[in-house]
Amino acid sequence: MKLDLNNKIAIVTGGGSGIGRAISMALAENGAEVHILELREEAATAVVAEIENKGGSAKGHACNVAIQSDVINIIDKIGNDTGIDILINNAGIACIGNVEKTTEADMDKVYNVNVKGVYNCIYAVIPFMKEKGGVILNMASIASSVGIKDRFAYSMSKGAALTMMYSVAKDYLAYGIRCNSISPARIHTPFVDGYLKNNFPDTIDEKFKQLSQTQPIGRMGKPEEVANLALYLCSDEASFITGSDFPIDGGFVKLNGD
Repeated sequence: MKLDLNNKIAIVTGGGSGIGRAISMALAENGAEVHILELREEAATAVVAEIENKGGSAKGHACNVAIQSDVINIIDKIGNDTGIDILINNAGIACIGNVEKTTEADMDKVYNVNVKGVYNCIYAVIPFMKEKGGVILNMASIASSVGIKDRFAYSMSKGAALTMMYSVAKDYLAYGIRCNSISPARIHTPFVDGYLKNNFPDTIDEKFKQLSQTQPIGRMGKPEEVANLALYLCSDEASFITGSDFPIDGGFVKLNGD
């Protein structure tokens, strides 16, 4: 089913690679004008070129979502020019370690991007969405709901992304703003490949297989699979859905205990 996002203006943070890139491509392929907010401007430029080569519409913006003034300046410009219909809070960073191995600097860095960054973007788009409604989608994680070994700071941040979703969904019902979240398990992105190369250079294939089998379904997810779910939740076909989290995890949360 092709979902119609014609004339919709969408913002995707961290849209220059991985899941964010796949979401940006999917939204554009279904008619949205996509604005990619990306720390690495060259990554945003590359995805914009991909979208335009396929006949879509996109623009890239260099932005550190942890800096509120930068976020407000960019989103105000987009909102004042065209309005804003969709916000995808996808930008995020990882952090490996339990509480004893998580330094204050680690905690601050993860908080600034994964928590404050989500807040900054929601804070900036809400005034525009209050005028005619809109959709906000937070990228949470299975770590929002279950314990993941050696992911103390990351789990904290994704728990915040989940509960911010609940709060916004309730507070802005009357304005026609829907807010949901997606909670992926392990998705095969360039980050996974880099992690394996840097940490397990001699056993990449073996470790890849091990990570894949963490999901009961026996493999990692694909960025495009997450993008398809995001596309649906941002479309008018999902107009009855708000305040909900959607695991896309190959059975990880519900089936691992069986």
